[in-house]
Amino acid sequence: MPLAVELDGVAFGYRPGQRVLEDVDLRLGEGEFVALAGPNGGGKTTLVRILLGLERPSEGRALLYGEPAHRFSRRRTLGYLAQRLELGGDAPATVREVVSAGRLAAGGLIGPMRRRDRELVAEAIERVGLTAQADAPVRTLSGGTQQRAFIAKALAGEPSLLVLDEPTTGVDAESQESLAALLDRLHSDLGVTIVYVSHEFGAVESFVQRLVLVRRTIVFDGAPHELPGVWHDPSHVHVRD
Repeated sequence: MPLAVELDGVAFGYRPGQRVLEDVDLRLGEGEFVALAGPNGGGKTTLVRILLGLERPSEGRALLYGEPAHRFSRRRTLGYLAQRLELGGDAPATVREVVSAGRLAAGGLIGPMRRRDRELVAEAIERVGLTAQADAPVRTLSGGTQQRAFIAKALAGEPSLLVLDEPTTGVDAESQESLAALLDRLHSDLGVTIVYVSHEFGAVESFVQRLVLVRRTIVFDGAPHELPGVWHDPSHVHVRD
């Protein structure tokens, strides 16, 4: 399987002598749906920033599709939903405007969108089930529905890799399940590589192919059903039968 992400012997620290990550080896194949989990402060977000090339490892190497991640030449093919997304600006942006901004950014466009761009925006909105709310201000929507709008924004850029960092923070359990099912459909329909990052992985456990647990290094990497009996997180305990 061709690799989307390759991390070899990665270590990283924001301050000298204080490592957030060490001895990280990770390979993600193209088209995989992977959950990256672990306790708060365990290094998940830092690991994501390294694999996206937003940080450079102190040791080891990070590759995206075979290129050094920090010099990746096709950044517009990366869809990244960071934590605590902000809409920006004073105007109440609608779903269509938010998704259109994603298409404009991915295409490097200035000025009016072309017909094909408008079609991609409409298609992305439809894929996340928001066609009826396309002209609604995003700020008026529920947390789960807002996340769907941001996923549509990423999809409008036709990404090959979609990374979601804590997408269910502040979202109720029903919306978490709905969002997980949506990602599963997108994975099946589009074949996009998806990395779902969260300290709580229960919502996607039945959908993902792999579960990667991070506590400074990778402490588990395998199918969810192979997870040891108890995974203890200071903020939550997950018990399997």
